[in-house]
Amino acid sequence: MAARWAQVAGSVSLSEGHKIQQRQDVVSGKTAESLTGRGRYMKRIRYHAKGRFGIMKIVRCHYFVKLVEGPPPPPEPRRTGFDQAKEYVQQLRSRTLVHTL
Repeated sequence: MAARWAQVAGSVSLSEGHKIQQRQDVVSGKTAESLTGRGRYMKRIRYHAKGRFGIMKIVRCHYFVKLVEGPPPPPEPRRTGFDQAKEYVQQLRSRTLVHTL
């Protein structure tokens, strides 16, 4: 499910970026915010054979994209596994242990 919505978000981002680049007065655009909201959740009954049934959940969501003008931000430097491990150990050391001796 998450992969499908990631594809939807990516396609919306690309299409909006393409629309911005088609205009002559805008140099380029970048995504400022990308939000999802909960839509209507509906439950329906699906009837099976021999009097059995199943409950279907029909899930909908809202997707909001806020685009701003300007050059895109510079790419972040690539983090290695060693850097991620150092950050993780630092986070473990800096946490506060409650109700301990």
